[in-house]
Amino acid sequence: MKLKSLISSLGLMLMPTIALAEDKLSAGDTAWMLMATILVLFMTIPGLSMFYSGMVRGKNALSTFVQIFAITALASVVWVVIGYSIAFGGEGAFWGGLDKMFLKGVTVDALNGTIPETVFMVFQMTFAIITPALIVGAFAERMKFSAMLVFTAIWLVLVYAPITHWVWGSGGWLEGKGILDFAGGTVVHINAGIAGLVVAIVLGKRKGYGKTAMPPHNLTYTVIGASILWVGWFGFNAGSAGAANTTAGMAMAVTQIAAATAALTWMFTEWVIHGKPSGLGIASGAIAGLIAITPAAGAVGPIGALALGGLSGILCYFSVAKLKKVFGYDDPLDAFGLHGVGGIVGALLTGVFAATALGGSGFGGEISSISEQVMVQAIGIGATILYTGVVTFIILIVLKVSIGLRVSEEVETEGLDTGEHDERAYII
Repeated sequence: MKLKSLISSLGLMLMPTIALAEDKLSAGDTAWMLMATILVLFMTIPGLSMFYSGMVRGKNALSTFVQIFAITALASVVWVVIGYSIAFGGEGAFWGGLDKMFLKGVTVDALNGTIPETVFMVFQMTFAIITPALIVGAFAERMKFSAMLVFTAIWLVLVYAPITHWVWGSGGWLEGKGILDFAGGTVVHINAGIAGLVVAIVLGKRKGYGKTAMPPHNLTYTVIGASILWVGWFGFNAGSAGAANTTAGMAMAVTQIAAATAALTWMFTEWVIHGKPSGLGIASGAIAGLIAITPAAGAVGPIGALALGGLSGILCYFSVAKLKKVFGYDDPLDAFGLHGVGGIVGALLTGVFAATALGGSGFGGEISSISEQVMVQAIGIGATILYTGVVTFIILIVLKVSIGLRVSEEVETEGLDTGEHDERAYII
């Protein structure tokens, strides 16, 4: 009995020490999150830059690179000045407030975990960078560089940062409902996809669209870019675990499974319909699968990854091949067809395949059924579509009547490389 009492007393004495240790920085977690941050930034520059630039005409190749490079720099500064504070600065239902403007109070100490808040801040910064960069695909070859910069800055503050808080911020109203969005199905992909659709409609079609052939000028660039995106996506998804743990390991596994399944599904669908598989098709299929698994990466297992990959490959293929023709909008690089549609498919089906009976890790918050989780996912999707669509439209109309959105017909014909930057991607 005395021995038992002694062991029990020692255990009680050690408990505070153990609890304290859980709040301390972890070198392993910090090292992984530093690597994940680099991977996500690598997705944008050079990954997305090459993916998009290869699909435009040669006279606009350099300008596409420059737009994404400039967004990377601009979004970084906006995030430091105000974006991070709105997203993660406080516990309001709809925004985080302004207490952390200019990173006030952000230190190298751990923040509710085992990594420095500075590392968490930069990791989230890379998400704030890539989201508006995705929208470039919708206004490619016709938006003024100056208008693009102003639009990006305002959009980050009024659209991206608040929605980030809704879903991931402490006290966010969607987070409180138990929404599952592990790495950005609503925050990144639906958000960018809907904004892209609105931009494409407001800007109007490219000169000669539907009458003049506008083939991609370098599909090798596009396939290389897609390959970089695929590799970088492990930082995007597995990094969203916030630590080097079992959740990160499963997120990595399901990311690979979904991407591979969607690439094959798109390829075989195109093969059956058009008679030949294309490089652009298989690359786009992989991206569709990566998009769809993003909200689900921390909640589903291999079965869910296979299902999400298969469905996204088929649905995104038809959205890219058919939607633009049916509705008549010009989304040159399929920002909506891939990110909007793929994000919606992934976010909604996360509510299904998170079920433990289907190999998932369980539902969010206090949710106990597939139907309830799917309803919460649908609320998040609907709220994002409505808010992003309306606010993006207002921003664009204000800019259209003030500084103008679109380059002149002369510049569009000449190409944005020389017309906007007085440079050429290729010297002929």
